[in-house]
Amino acid sequence: MFTFEKTTPEETGIPSRCILRFLNRLEAQEIPMHSIHILHKDRLAAEGYYAPCQADTLHRMFSVSKSFTSIAIGLLAEEGKLSLSDRIVEYFPDKLPTDVHPWIASMTIRDMLMMRTCHASTTYKLDMTKDWVESFFTTPPTHPAGRLFHYDTSSAHTLCALAERLSGMPMLDYLKEKLSPLGFSASSYMITDPFGVSLGGSGLVALPMDLLKFGYLIAHMGNVNGVQLVPASYIQTATSHLSDTLAAAPILEEACGYGYQFWRNRKNGYTCYGMGGQLIIFLPDYELICVTTADTQGIGGGNQTIYDALYEEILPFVSEKPLPRQEDEFAALQNKLAALRISPVKGAMSSPASSAVSGVCFHAQENPYGFSRLSLTFPASTDGGQGTLSFTLGGTEHTLPFGIGQTLPGTFPVYGFRCASSGAWLADGSFYLKAHIIDSSVGSVRFQFCFGKEGKDLTLFMKKQEESLLNEFSGHLYFTTLVC
Repeated sequence: MFTFEKTTPEETGIPSRCILRFLNRLEAQEIPMHSIHILHKDRLAAEGYYAPCQADTLHRMFSVSKSFTSIAIGLLAEEGKLSLSDRIVEYFPDKLPTDVHPWIASMTIRDMLMMRTCHASTTYKLDMTKDWVESFFTTPPTHPAGRLFHYDTSSAHTLCALAERLSGMPMLDYLKEKLSPLGFSASSYMITDPFGVSLGGSGLVALPMDLLKFGYLIAHMGNVNGVQLVPASYIQTATSHLSDTLAAAPILEEACGYGYQFWRNRKNGYTCYGMGGQLIIFLPDYELICVTTADTQGIGGGNQTIYDALYEEILPFVSEKPLPRQEDEFAALQNKLAALRISPVKGAMSSPASSAVSGVCFHAQENPYGFSRLSLTFPASTDGGQGTLSFTLGGTEHTLPFGIGQTLPGTFPVYGFRCASSGAWLADGSFYLKAHIIDSSVGSVRFQFCFGKEGKDLTLFMKKQEESLLNEFSGHLYFTTLVC
């Protein structure tokens, strides 16, 4: 089994206090982190998980999947099963319309790897009930291929479909076989579209350590323990600046260029970049790889905050030589890593209103979501504790435990996703509850409960932050009291 040597940060040339500052900065800026790994000079200088996330917690990696798809295409090219100059339509005659648009007909695999397709956005999102791969060939194009960078996840999805056609197996299984010396976790998998094709643009569900192993493979140009698993020439090209991204970039770090499904970054490196803070940041000039999992969805500039913290708190202090060990600083870092957890929401732990509304059943006015009844129970202690949200949705009873002053692990209702939930009383007298979703889906659901005079009625605002699911937990509901 391929493993990394664990050592003190100082032995690799990084002061422990700098990693501690990095962690504290992200916490102070309220970035919901799930895990952090720092590999320096091929040795693991720091590893931490934010409870309830643990080392064996599978996590959705979103667009990091695209970089995996790129490597699968590179391997198939090495096998002679495709050429990057091939036109993609040659491999999907069964998906083509009667009259193929010439811009689509001329598009090459290389165009797709560089995000220079003839589509300005992801085609399958126009109608997700229809064949996702077919949509790539039937959606009217907006411009000729090979010219402009536009982030198009359907391109990566179609490349994954190509990899599965040519390899005869699910793409991740193919990669696990070809890259077996790395020992990707057996439990890792890829979500598929409704038609059975792996989501090569966003569907990887894996362990953070799987990302670190992948990062090591790329940083070493495909060579693991003296065995060349992936052609170095392919990785060299794939991680170089091939497409300019400045015109389309929403944040500074996305303006540095793009290769074959790899982003360039400001520090002369490259990144595997997944929505919500799933990152493999390669910094060759520093011999450093930083891997994060997180949920920055809905936080403006959240991903940039992670980059900035790394660049400003750690990079200026990296040494090429080992540093003297500072026992107190190392101990402080170890204590911090051991105590990492998803922070509870901020606010008061008790309210005069809690006793009046705790356990009261509220009846929902007619609504399109299917909610009928709801109740909240609060701990008797003014110092926090555990509460419970109970509700009936579509005739089925559901409960969600939450902590006050702490974050409690649990299972999110309806979907069965692992989650971590906490609540607090706000200054306006409302109660705020946030559930972090940490599973094959990553996101959050926020509830704000606004109680009327003497708790006689309740207005509920729900906001979900997730790509495509949890839609019933979005909007406003009105409730009146009900004798249970």
